[in-house]
Amino acid sequence: MAGSRRGRPRTCDETQTLNNQRGKFQITWDPGEANPKQKMFFEARTTFIAYGGAKGGGKTWAVRTKAVGGAICNPGIKILIMRRTYPELEENHIQPIVSSVNPSIGVYNSSLRMMTFFNGSTIKFGHWPDKQAELEYQGQEFDWIFIDEATQFTERAFNYLKGCLRGVRGQEVGGYPKRMYLTCNPGGVGHRWVKRLFIDRDYIHDPDNPEGWEDSDDYTFIPATVEDNTAMLESSPMYLKMLAQMPENQRKAYRYGDWDALGGSYFPEFRLDTHVCAPFRIPDHWTRYRSIDYGLDMLAVYWIAVDEQGRSWVYREYTRDRLIVQDAARNILDNTLPGEQISVTFAPPDLWSTQKDTGRTMAEIFMTCGVSLQRASNNRVQGHMMIKNLLAPMNDGKPGLMIFKSCRQLINDLRDIQADEINPNDCAKEPHELTHTVDSLRYYCVSRTLPGERPAEAAYEEEDDLEEYDEFMTGGEATAGYLTA
Repeated sequence: MAGSRRGRPRTCDETQTLNNQRGKFQITWDPGEANPKQKMFFEARTTFIAYGGAKGGGKTWAVRTKAVGGAICNPGIKILIMRRTYPELEENHIQPIVSSVNPSIGVYNSSLRMMTFFNGSTIKFGHWPDKQAELEYQGQEFDWIFIDEATQFTERAFNYLKGCLRGVRGQEVGGYPKRMYLTCNPGGVGHRWVKRLFIDRDYIHDPDNPEGWEDSDDYTFIPATVEDNTAMLESSPMYLKMLAQMPENQRKAYRYGDWDALGGSYFPEFRLDTHVCAPFRIPDHWTRYRSIDYGLDMLAVYWIAVDEQGRSWVYREYTRDRLIVQDAARNILDNTLPGEQISVTFAPPDLWSTQKDTGRTMAEIFMTCGVSLQRASNNRVQGHMMIKNLLAPMNDGKPGLMIFKSCRQLINDLRDIQADEINPNDCAKEPHELTHTVDSLRYYCVSRTLPGERPAEAAYEEEDDLEEYDEFMTGGEATAGYLTA
């Protein structure tokens, strides 16, 4: 057992026989020997530690071992293990831990999904299906948080869970150091933020928000390869051959841990340097539209202008959740400038469904509140393909769709949303929190729009114009009045 150090929690990194120092009996928990990379994961001391890259590196075993060892050696510590879905959580963590930990060491409560240890430590098992999970973890505190397969989580989920790293427990002075342990493979909805923080080490230093600065000293990445996991190769000698037979981009990512092999998005053609621009004043003669996606979980509204060439410019964004229809309509109008002429507001067809309790449609309520809607097509594949078409270059070589950099959520969601696993021609419907902004844009792109028309300048015949000008400047032809005036 690794001894405790002053100011640091015990880690039980070498996972040998453990003694209960407070009791008279001996407890035994021996999950096996860690490989060198797993030991590096156990011994890392920064706030955020990521372990991964290639598949088969023994990441999930490392999470279980580190969590249970930490719970045994650090009385009263609170630990959270997260997976994206509950079946994954049950198969990869709950069942293996419950079967390996003797009831004299820890007891599992299936209702609470929590294991409580003899020394007061706890491991809570959680999953994060969508942003509604925020309600479950609001106000909760943990000393260590493990996010297994972190690239299946959105950056919003990661940032929210960081806020749960708090509380004072153990060590008598100051509590246990707060840490977040992540495992990851390339690809997935979280590919971009994981790669930015741990691979590219590209950290945010916004002078307008110094409290949000990211410190490079807080992040550690431990690369893993399948060769590191000798135990798995011995038990599954065909695993390398299986990885070698994957498509080239997946083989590079999963066999060798190449983070550039998988872009992680349904819209790989979308590029910040090509499709995102600084805001500017939209000319008055450009045709303006709005598009919305509405539900109680999210209202996503975009203001889009079309120039003389037919190029679309997304120039304003408004997103907010938990709004009833009347409040949604009011917020749409409040964010539309006085005198701003909106030709059409496109909306999803389900707003025309009659409500059982009122006998009215939400489209009617929007209209009575001052927002008239036009039904857009709900063909998902066609709509997403139209987004791709607009992202392509026009005749002048510039893309047909430009987005103001102030529309941050749309930009992030276009970069993160995945292809559907069953129908690769369609966007994934999960995580649902990423779909609202993209759906709102889809309703616009799949609809018919007209380019702006520059106002015609007043046309005059040159001779008439000169005659009028001369007559005005000289007072007309000379008459007798000039002599007597």
